[in-house]
Amino acid sequence: MPEPTPTPADRLVARDHQGWTAELHAEFQRNEHNGHVGGRLIEQTRWTRLWEIHLAPGERLPAHRHVLNYSWTAVHSGLGRQHTHDGTTREVTYRSGDSKFLLFPAGHFLLHDLENIGRTPLLFITTEFLTSPNPPLPL
Repeated sequence: MPEPTPTPADRLVARDHQGWTAELHAEFQRNEHNGHVGGRLIEQTRWTRLWEIHLAPGERLPAHRHVLNYSWTAVHSGLGRQHTHDGTTREVTYRSGDSKFLLFPAGHFLLHDLENIGRTPLLFITTEFLTSPNPPLPL
């Protein structure tokens, strides 16, 4: 299963679900197949889904599952926290223009959330590729 690739701006905060609340565990179970990987679906074509994620300070995108190859770009700089289904918690510093491309071989996925723990809004554009090895999740 692909894991987020650490960058110098990516700091491991906890392992083994340390610090996770009962509510967070329940959300991850409830959203195990949640294909809404962004806050707003901007456009869908035969080949892509284009999402916007806009989080004000303190806001959070609930747990969601990535099964499609995708890329994201940070429009604004800021600080986020992610809990991942493998039990890790990371804090990531994003710089405007940061981008990443993630590949998911057949049967692989990433289930995570995203919380804005900074003082500025976070804004991302995410593109999912519908021609990936895994079928898209229903929305």
